[in-house]
Amino acid sequence: MVEQKLTHDTVDYSIIIPVYCNEGSLKDLYQTLQTEVVRQNSARSHELIFIDDGSYDRSFEILLELKKQDPEHIKLIKFTRNFGQVAAMFAGYQLAKGDCIVNISADLQDPPRLINEMLNAYFDEQYDIVICYRRSRDESFFRIFTSGLFYRTMKKLSFPDMPPGGFDYFLMSRRVRDQILMNNESNPFIQGKILWTGFHKKWIPYDRESRKSGTSKWTFSKKIKYLIDGVLGYSYLPLRAMSLVGLCVSILGFVYAVIILFSKIFGGISTTGWAPLMIMILILSGIQMLMLGIIGEYLWRALDQSRNRPQFIIDKVYD
Repeated sequence: MVEQKLTHDTVDYSIIIPVYCNEGSLKDLYQTLQTEVVRQNSARSHELIFIDDGSYDRSFEILLELKKQDPEHIKLIKFTRNFGQVAAMFAGYQLAKGDCIVNISADLQDPPRLINEMLNAYFDEQYDIVICYRRSRDESFFRIFTSGLFYRTMKKLSFPDMPPGGFDYFLMSRRVRDQILMNNESNPFIQGKILWTGFHKKWIPYDRESRKSGTSKWTFSKKIKYLIDGVLGYSYLPLRAMSLVGLCVSILGFVYAVIILFSKIFGGISTTGWAPLMIMILILSGIQMLMLGIIGEYLWRALDQSRNRPQFIIDKVYD
């Protein structure tokens, strides 16, 4: 059940909007939120929290203009530099006053009108988590393929209930937010944190629209890093796979030794010289380096966690 006890310092819902070089869509996003969400929920109090994640275009100046237009409902957070989308989301979570919190991107690819359905699922149906998952994407073949590969890998290795198209458009209750913030990971995987809590969830499919302005800053290298965070943060499978590979290689080594022994006893070895030796050395060395790399990823994350560095640094909050 969702607790709906509000204090004087609480609003019904907060909308968290990370911003990184989105100057072309911010005004349209604000107007769309006003038309399709705020006016449709006039009986409910709200706040819009924009987090400028070190943008190098005019995004921050536009956000200041929007803040002047609607100072009562807009909160603006400015980072000292680019810390990443997840860090921006967590900054918004920490300062949000909403009884529930909605996360939406600033590029208008996720239709804001779905927030109405999410709010109804929270307030009327008592869901703690409402997830809008991507049924399809109006994007390039490469982005569709890499995103599908990313989320299928996460589904296979770490989260069986991860939708094939993934998600980053969702609502969570205040108590879910508190649980997420309580676990201060240095390399958080936000979708994993949401699913890991185990709270009652509602799933809403939608078709992600094409980007109306600018280009995505969610590069392939960032996807790889985020994939590693999700797998290593919530799965022991890489370490167990290393043990299994080591066992298989050992068995093959013993089998190969027996074959060589019998070949020697019964009259000759078919292959001699450095070629088979070099092949074995290269294969075994490659496996060992791969295993050391996996161990190193785990050790680096343990070191990063022990340093207890902040995920982000706020330059100023315009409240």
